[in-house]
Amino acid sequence: MSTNPAVPETGPQPRPRPAADAPDPSPRVDLPAAPATAAELARVAADRATGQLAPPAPVRLQDVVPAPAQVRPDPSGDFTLPPDAAIRVGPAGRDVAGQLADWLRPATGYPLPVTDHAEPGPDAPLTLTLSPATAPPAPAGDAPADGAPAGDAGPADRAALGDEGYRLDVTGGGVRITAATPAGLFHGTQTLRQLLPAAIESATPVAERWVLPGGTIVDRPRFAYRGAMLDVARHFFGVDDVLRVVDHLARYKLNHLHLHLTDDQGWRIAVDSRPRLAEVGGATAVGGAPGGWYTRDDYRRIVAYAARRHVTVVPEIDLPGHTNAALVACPELAPGKTAPPPYTGTDVGFSYLDPDDERTYAFVADVVGEVAALTPGPWLHLGGDEAFKVPAESYRAFVDRAQALVAATGKTVVGWHQIAPAGHVDGRVVQWWGTNGDDPETADAVRRGARLVLSPGNHAYLDMKYAPDTPIGHDWAGLVDVRRAYEWDPGAHVHGVPAEAVLGVEAPLWTESVTTRAEIEFMMFPRLPAVAELGWSPRSTHDWAGFRERLAGHGPRWTAAGITFHPAPEIPWPARREGSPAGTAGRAPATA
Repeated sequence: MSTNPAVPETGPQPRPRPAADAPDPSPRVDLPAAPATAAELARVAADRATGQLAPPAPVRLQDVVPAPAQVRPDPSGDFTLPPDAAIRVGPAGRDVAGQLADWLRPATGYPLPVTDHAEPGPDAPLTLTLSPATAPPAPAGDAPADGAPAGDAGPADRAALGDEGYRLDVTGGGVRITAATPAGLFHGTQTLRQLLPAAIESATPVAERWVLPGGTIVDRPRFAYRGAMLDVARHFFGVDDVLRVVDHLARYKLNHLHLHLTDDQGWRIAVDSRPRLAEVGGATAVGGAPGGWYTRDDYRRIVAYAARRHVTVVPEIDLPGHTNAALVACPELAPGKTAPPPYTGTDVGFSYLDPDDERTYAFVADVVGEVAALTPGPWLHLGGDEAFKVPAESYRAFVDRAQALVAATGKTVVGWHQIAPAGHVDGRVVQWWGTNGDDPETADAVRRGARLVLSPGNHAYLDMKYAPDTPIGHDWAGLVDVRRAYEWDPGAHVHGVPAEAVLGVEAPLWTESVTTRAEIEFMMFPRLPAVAELGWSPRSTHDWAGFRERLAGHGPRWTAAGITFHPAPEIPWPARREGSPAGTAGRAPATA
């Protein structure tokens, strides 16, 4: 990872994005004056944390986020983790078992050895198994609602677990997680983690009775693609910050991290054939903040870390617009063949590659070829949004050629919904970020074979303010509180697009105003789990009243884990039982 001093802001002045109808504000609890910086967010968090949360109630089997497909509690089957517990697992699940042990050791202080057993015995305290799921999965949404009996789900190989599902059984004698794949096993361990007391997130030993509630969960995702996007182009975030975001996604069974690697303000990925892209184009960031970029080894480290947590990295090289940083480094690609000044503002739509110059397509081939070679996942995102100065005919011709270049690398094309009118290529994915579900061009792209990832700006954009006084963020798509992030259906959101054409959901976090790790977390939590539940859980489990109660129990977990979060007033956070300061009931602290 390299860094360079920023260049003072020049270029076009910012102008607002298109306005959208803001949601009707729900009743709110008055909050103290909003802190303006990450340091103040952290200080306020620490102040609120002292004594504000009540001792957590015992965790129930149905308290999991995202809501499981099937839950069958058994109050007589609670299990207490003993100090001499071991994790027994077959060879294919050993890495998952090792991660589970790593999560549980700090707070429990238990050694939790991982023992290889091709056929783990029924008497093991913690058992992870992989077995084939031979039955075809039932249609999405057909599973019983949260808390409903699991019925005759039967053995794991009849539970229609699919590629990411799992079965978790807790009895007085032990805990067993069964899945058809390591990904399913991993998701099952995340559920196990949530069923332990909140103190399990502590980095140091805690005197606690580590009880898991008895019963059975049979679970699988509604959508195959569940993700979040981190914009590292407007402000640069180092590798460790990105790895922490990966952990947040994995915690809530999100399986894709979309990295917005290039934009007007900075180019964040080294390209060996064109070193000036990073060395020159990566030198700047919004507001004169330090620039930076990922070396090939940095990027490989991110990809490998994510893969171990069953998260696929989706790199985005935004073309043909949002390219000022690239044009500073490679002026021969500019329409006027002159390098523009570096840009550190927040305007959009003013820059573009020359679509009539063959050197542009050689550039695209070089860049997508190298990025594709570094990326084991199937996706490569071309951007394609807000190229306002490119004539429509030239824009479509550019996208057609760029899509073909991506396809030639063996990757599947992903692009923002502005690419919808361009020609279709096999497997193409359109990412929709609109605020009005009436979008005939996107619906037509779906009829021609495209699949859809839903990221509606007025529901899923994590850079939108929670409320008018949120210290960072935007409001061009309206205010997005937790309820608004939760109250929509990806399977029925865009008119004319059937549920079977929806690949999944993604929550983007643009970083024009987000500058630190604490601010990333403040904007992600508590909205990220809301979007995660829409992507994972059957529609039949969707219930705002139930979700807000389940989510409230995660406040103490985030506090114990040192995760910054917004104390959203619509969530009934567990407050101090006696002597609460006036106005604090139902709100949780953030903590840095």
